[in-house]
Amino acid sequence: MRNIFTLIFAVLFFTSANFAQKVYKVKYESQADLKVYVVDYESQADLKVYVVDYESQTNKKGLWYFVKYESQADKKIYFVDYESQADLKIYFVDYESQAGWRNKSKQYLLY
Repeated sequence: MRNIFTLIFAVLFFTSANFAQKVYKVKYESQADLKVYVVDYESQADLKVYVVDYESQTNKKGLWYFVKYESQADKKIYFVDYESQADLKIYFVDYESQAGWRNKSKQYLLY
């Protein structure tokens, strides 16, 4: 019975961890896990991002919370100047409901 509870806890923990998108903006490209380019139009993006105010709001893909310290982050990102340098192209949306993947083949980048 204890093993079942442990398994359920592990599944719930890792499922919720996949949703957590706590990011930290690094100063140098060499420090980053992911190079990101902000596109001008939603149709150009791999991921539509909405920035939330609280860590607890990161309950689905595309909701990012910028942490204050590198050690708190799930991913360290660096914003590049050119689209060709990017691993991931994002577009910042105005509403939480608009956030999500446009190019699901890039989902692995945030795991």
